[in-house]
Amino acid sequence: MTLRGKLLLAQVPLALALAVVGGLSVFTISSLGRHSEAILEDNYRSVLAAERMKDALERLQIGAADRMIPGATTVAPAEAAEARRRFDAELAVEEGNITEVGEREAAQRLHQLWDTYRQQWDRLAAIGDTSQARQFFVAELEPSFHAVRKAAETILLMNQDAMVRKSERARRQAERMNTVMVLAFLCALLLGVVASAMTTNRLLQPLALLTATVHRIGEGDFEARVDIPGRDELAQLAANVNLMLTRLGQYRRSSLGELLLAQHASQAAIDSIPDPVIVFDAKGDVLSSNQAAETLLGLRLEAGRQGPLDLVEPAVRAAIEKVRAHVLAGKGPYVPKGLEESLRLGATDSERYFLPRATAVYSEEGAIDGAAVILQDVTRLRRVDELRNDLVATVAHEFRTPLTSLRMAIHLCLEQIAGPVTEKQADLLYAARDDCERLQSIVDELLDLAKIQGGRVELNRRPTAPAILADMAVDAHRAAADERQIVLQTEVPPGLPEIAVDRERLQVALSNLVGNALRHTPPGGAVTLRASSTDEAIRFEVADTGPGIAKEYQASIFDRFFRVPGTVSGGVGLGLSIAKEIVEAHGGEIGVDSEPGHGATFWFILPREHIEMEAPTRPA
Repeated sequence: MTLRGKLLLAQVPLALALAVVGGLSVFTISSLGRHSEAILEDNYRSVLAAERMKDALERLQIGAADRMIPGATTVAPAEAAEARRRFDAELAVEEGNITEVGEREAAQRLHQLWDTYRQQWDRLAAIGDTSQARQFFVAELEPSFHAVRKAAETILLMNQDAMVRKSERARRQAERMNTVMVLAFLCALLLGVVASAMTTNRLLQPLALLTATVHRIGEGDFEARVDIPGRDELAQLAANVNLMLTRLGQYRRSSLGELLLAQHASQAAIDSIPDPVIVFDAKGDVLSSNQAAETLLGLRLEAGRQGPLDLVEPAVRAAIEKVRAHVLAGKGPYVPKGLEESLRLGATDSERYFLPRATAVYSEEGAIDGAAVILQDVTRLRRVDELRNDLVATVAHEFRTPLTSLRMAIHLCLEQIAGPVTEKQADLLYAARDDCERLQSIVDELLDLAKIQGGRVELNRRPTAPAILADMAVDAHRAAADERQIVLQTEVPPGLPEIAVDRERLQVALSNLVGNALRHTPPGGAVTLRASSTDEAIRFEVADTGPGIAKEYQASIFDRFFRVPGTVSGGVGLGLSIAKEIVEAHGGEIGVDSEPGHGATFWFILPREHIEMEAPTRPA
């Protein structure tokens, strides 16, 4: 027997149970229907006949009563004859539908009383004198009318009581049949389910054996075999599985099988890396990924799926595509500049940070065959960096109060409010005041850097002319430049478009660049602040005539607390770092061009597509 036939056979017990329940239901409904028909056939016709006889009798009585009223319109003979005919017809129906005990005697009595009433009614109709007719109506016809009516009501009540009894009996029988139906249904369902379960269990035993064998195959046991007797589909499937296992064993022992094992081993090695790893081919398509990439990034490599990176968060996908393009373009490995390039993944309460790195995959001929991108988990480093920033900000903030008190005390001493001071004491106090000012500048820089890096500073963008920014930065250092005999100038062509920037913050960046240039320019030199415009950006430059910066230090010149070895200045290496943070907060880019012995030019570019705003209309 085929598997289809066995499955159909397993449903036979349920079908039989359904048939039994259906037959009992039909029998029950038919029985209840017969009881209802019996009630209608036995008693309803008699009830209807009694009602109609009463109606005909009342019409005759009303006609007789109208004769007692002088000048009243009496019932027409034709109507009286019709009422009598109806009474006779309904009485015949009642006499032909005797169903209850005592009903026949009641019908005979009704017949006799009706005959008497009819005779008296005819006699009343023959009396011409109204007074005599009234006396006959009261003395003879009225009592006869009540007797006939009472006899009809007796038959009516007898049949109504019978209908109530039969309805109650039918209700009790219906309740019994409901109980029988429920018990029959439960028994049939139980037997059907048990029989079907037993049959199905026998059918599923080969499937369980086949499942266990497939599980062993998944674990790498190609020596497993499944033995299912018979000629049905499951037996044929078992034979095919055994043949497949034989072929797989042969295949595994071949060189191609060894190659696949090596590939599986390399994939297992990638999967063992806890950080997400994605391997791209030369066209930029995803070749493989590890388990961490699928779990953390939502990457899916499935047959028929287009764009495995589609489910990755947009910001993360953009960063991956950026480093992939960098490597595939032949620019060498991609190395992040710092923790600021880290990507955030996960919810706020469980967020993690990953730093993208990429390297090229080369062929035997040395050509780039693809790129391997790894997202390094730098969550702990990011947390340590944040703690360090918080610590620096806290310490700098705590320095402000005692430093302010110290500055005030030195100022009071120099003003000789606390008493006269000697010339040497004044020299020492002036030196202490300069150091306090230097410390105050360092504390302010530390606080500004902590705010910017902590994302607690919101940019208040306003349309500002580049010339105004340049003039403000130069004016702030004009006195220091004159004191050191350095030429401080600006070169800003007229007509540059206004840009939407945070004037105060960008002024800090420009001031730091100018101050840095002044510190490293010898007396007699020059510092020039320039501004220029292109179709895509506004460019600011601060050029000096100092000693310049060696190539090996230019990549680190904007790092916090970095100072070029061998230089002497009053800063601690935060000014350029703050300028970099401010420029990047505006969506710009900052850099330096320098040759040792030929000065340095610090520049930053602000893209116009992000910061340019329409100039407000001014009244003429």
